[in-house]
Amino acid sequence: MKASKYKFFIFVNLMILFNSFNSYFLAQTKQNSIIKLFCLQSVKEEMEKAEMVYSEEIANETCHCYYEEFTQTASHQEAKTKCKLEIKENLNHNKKN
Repeated sequence: MKASKYKFFIFVNLMILFNSFNSYFLAQTKQNSIIKLFCLQSVKEEMEKAEMVYSEEIANETCHCYYEEFTQTASHQEAKTKCKLEIKENLNHNKKN
C-alpha cells in the first residue's frame, strides 16, 4: 500500500514539474511570436520608407537578429541598431558580389 502511494506521489510531482516547464516554454514561444509579429511589420514599414522592395527573407533575418540581440542586451534600441547595421552590411556585401 505504501509503495503505491509513493509511486502516485512521484507521478503527481512529475506531472506538476512537466506542467511548469511546459507553461514556461509556451510563454516564451508566445512572447517570441508577438515580438516577431511586431518586428516584421516594422521592418516592412522601414523598407517601404526607404523605397526598397520588401523581402520576406531579409525581414525574417532582421527579426531573428533582433530577437537574439534583445534577449541578450534587453535593450530595444541597441538590438535594433546592431541588426540594422548587420543587415545593411550583408546587403552591401551581396551587391558587390
